[in-house]
Amino acid sequence: MSVVEDVYASPKCFLDTFVIDTGIHIDKLKMSGKALGDLNVHPAAGFDKSTALGKGSLTKSYIENINDNGPELQKKSSSPFSAPINIGDAGSNGLETGNTEVEYIESENLADLPDVDAIYQHIRHGYTEVHTLLARLDSKDWVSVCEALNNVRQLSIYYRERLLEIIGAVIPLIVKSLRSPRSAVCKTAIMASADIFKAYNDMVIDSFDPLLVQLLLKSSQDKRFVCEAAEAALIAMTTWISPMLLLPKLLPHLTNRNPRIRAKASMCFSRSVPRLGMEGIRAYGIDKLIQIAASQLSDQLPESREAARTLAMQLQTIYVNSQVSPNEDSLELVDADSWEAFCHAKLTPLSAQAILRVTSTPKEALREQQI
Repeated sequence: MSVVEDVYASPKCFLDTFVIDTGIHIDKLKMSGKALGDLNVHPAAGFDKSTALGKGSLTKSYIENINDNGPELQKKSSSPFSAPINIGDAGSNGLETGNTEVEYIESENLADLPDVDAIYQHIRHGYTEVHTLLARLDSKDWVSVCEALNNVRQLSIYYRERLLEIIGAVIPLIVKSLRSPRSAVCKTAIMASADIFKAYNDMVIDSFDPLLVQLLLKSSQDKRFVCEAAEAALIAMTTWISPMLLLPKLLPHLTNRNPRIRAKASMCFSRSVPRLGMEGIRAYGIDKLIQIAASQLSDQLPESREAARTLAMQLQTIYVNSQVSPNEDSLELVDADSWEAFCHAKLTPLSAQAILRVTSTPKEALREQQI
């Protein structure tokens, strides 16, 4: 048997007849057979066997076509937004979508609403009527949510009484936005929280707890620009909410399992205590406050320890001043050991030593505090 017969397993007479009749050389016939074999082995153009779903050059060309038409698609899918939107460096504020960057407007720069009645319209949803502002706050469109949050801020500044009518329903939706993975939504919700604290003070205390938890979280473990906004909101909280109502809300978070939340709560607690004043501290209990300060002095984070030191120094000043009789010379200390005796009476020996170590102020400094 010839080589041709070995390769093609065909009778030689058939091949001879085929060559004579057609004039095709045997070498060309081998090439044709190889080409036919290649067709049986290789997939069609645009199909890649290495991927499970056949994503190859065909997919690439499809993506290229999408990219070519990207600007047109963006124009069709873009949504209006009341706050200014800048096209540019989105990475600076951590936005995840395209090249859109939301401009965060400070409270003093927020303009009045052009049509407040449009914000207060109701729409029918099934068998019930839904407030349009609440519906937009609960929207799946993040741009619409940001717009609604800015409307909440405007209402809290310019139409305080009207927003108060629905504030109980607004705050849970703000909390929902604080949980959003989108930094733009989260920061806008944080800014809305700060404006609400300033506008309503103690009136939001009944629905305050979930809001406080989220602000403590965001101030401790998020992108930097979100953390900074949350810090500002916590400062607004300690400024505008009564410390007598706020301190019990902060107290459980001083023992939170998350050390960063403990640190932020300690800082808020330390800022709120001086606002109680002398009478407020007596009513709350200076012994309770010094025990709280002592417990935070051993915390693992320096922010907690620093807040505890600040609180201990404040309590020492208030205690010493409270021990001075109005009839006595203000430059004369009643008892140099009174603060030490108080700490030993109210604290364990180790805690008392820790407090006395951070409050070991020379007598001259104490005299200056009393002047």
